[in-house]
Amino acid sequence: MSRPRRGAAAGVGAAPWTVHAGAGTVRPDAPVPRDREAVPARERREGRRAGPRDEVAEVAEVIVRVLVADDQTVVREGLVLLLGLLPGVEVVGAAADGREAVELAGSLGPDVVLMDLRMPRMDGVEATRRIREAHPDIHVVVLTTYSDDESIFAALGAGARGYLTKDTDAESLASAIATVVEGEAQFDPAVQRRLAEAVTGSRRAPGLPDGLTRRESEVLGLIAAGRSNAEIAGELFISEATVKTHINNLFAKAGLRDRAQAVTYAFRHGLGPG
Repeated sequence: MSRPRRGAAAGVGAAPWTVHAGAGTVRPDAPVPRDREAVPARERREGRRAGPRDEVAEVAEVIVRVLVADDQTVVREGLVLLLGLLPGVEVVGAAADGREAVELAGSLGPDVVLMDLRMPRMDGVEATRRIREAHPDIHVVVLTTYSDDESIFAALGAGARGYLTKDTDAESLASAIATVVEGEAQFDPAVQRRLAEAVTGSRRAPGLPDGLTRRESEVLGLIAAGRSNAEIAGELFISEATVKTHINNLFAKAGLRDRAQAVTYAFRHGLGPG
């Protein structure tokens, strides 16, 4: 598998320069000093170094190869620039949607994918699931503006190892990337609180029947209002696959067989449209 040269991240065009931590700006045609030759993180984890790297093993710099996925151009390009300034990080590509993220993950083989959730063509949850299924050695860190239960649990269920909100600072971002590469998980403090609440059972809303969650009751109400799965997904800003998951869960909890029974159940429990 060929990899783009450092400083020419796939999907964002070839950059005229490359930043090396502590070395200033280095032209792409300038040789990398022997005492700073980079070793990809995956090679160090697997205990091997290719070719001439063996002779400088003790002083080699470990490089974490990162793929950025975000549909907003300003955010995506800003992340590429920011990550390029972090020591030990190399941006190998940038994707504008989930489908492109899956394709680039397969062709570029990054160590970490920095994944937005709300993207066209394929959302970040589905992209995370596909990447983790096809490439279990690639780690995903979610970087999003959303920290609601639905987003958090969908992303973690898909295999994300980190979850940060977009108001995070560079230090926390660098820490999350390094942490997931070592096989650990790192979450935004707000996300940690939501996870703790879920463990204690506070995700269930009081007064809802059969242990339905708030989101499941919202889906049920929209079913009772005659909405299709696609319409429910659009109204709640989630994917159709997530809608189907909620429907399966609430049907199982309430003992329902079809949407007609769901409508009756919704009205009987006061969860139908007003």
